[in-house]
Amino acid sequence: MPSVVGLLEEHELAARRRVDGLREEADRIQAELAAAELEWQEWVIARRRVDTVLAPAGSGTAEAEAVVDLPDADARSAPGDAAKPKSQVPVWRQGLAWSVLSVDYQRIVQVAADRARLGQGPLTCQEMAAAFGMDVVPARVEALRSKAKRLVARGWLTEVAPGRFTLARGVAGPGGGS
Repeated sequence: MPSVVGLLEEHELAARRRVDGLREEADRIQAELAAAELEWQEWVIARRRVDTVLAPAGSGTAEAEAVVDLPDADARSAPGDAAKPKSQVPVWRQGLAWSVLSVDYQRIVQVAADRARLGQGPLTCQEMAAAFGMDVVPARVEALRSKAKRLVARGWLTEVAPGRFTLARGVAGPGGGS
């Protein structure tokens, strides 16, 4: 007859395997979502550029709309301008200021930069949640994981091992992007 502890261990192992499987599936879906968002942004840019080219000569409205409405318009804003909440994460490039990110994303990049500066290595989403004073519960951790994965997809962070994030090469202090 199996022991109670043995039965509990079996159930714990099965639950952990299920969680690991679901995490892998969520990571796959996040990567697929990031690729789909990038493709969508490229189509939006292409359509707006065609609109600009086909606009009647002397009509500055189409060109102005194309510049204002691009998905990464926040990336071209002045370094001192803060991004609006819920804004899209622009693809990182040399010289891009952190201020183009929404406050939530800035906090994630800041904690990764602090860890890198102190030589503490990559951090997990659980550590991020604790650093932000959040309850370390699955819902909060997964929300942070989603944001961290988006920052990885856009070049702000690097995922050095599954679930372990660090500042991407070239991304520097909060004053600017390089």
